[in-house]
Amino acid sequence: SLSPAPTSSQHQHSYYQQKITGTMARSGIAKGINKGHITEQRERAAKPSRTKGKLGKRTALCREIAREVAGLSPYERRILDMIKTGGSAADKRIYKFAKRRLGSHKRAVAKREDIKAINSKMRAKQAGA
Repeated sequence: SLSPAPTSSQHQHSYYQQKITGTMARSGIAKGINKGHITEQRERAAKPSRTKGKLGKRTALCREIAREVAGLSPYERRILDMIKTGGSAADKRIYKFAKRRLGSHKRAVAKREDIKAINSKMRAKQAGA
């Protein structure tokens, strides 16, 4: 049960993969996969673009205050009502409703989880009071 020999395209792929990731140390020889001068790999500083999309403290606070003041929108109230009534396949119905309103799978799932969290907070508040 010998595995077949890698094709030239597979060799090329692994070569470029090593070149991109920079995992292999250089040999100091002018030819071959690890060609080039032997150099020390420096630790690079993280780019600011790596944190793009991360929720900041200020934005989170602003959104929380806006939600507190404005409350839920009508379609969000309808989703909350669906959660409260429950029933069989409630999650699926909520997802389909949210997807129709928001336009994408990712947004619909996120909204469903968000409204569920709001519902659980409300229930915890009522139980505590």
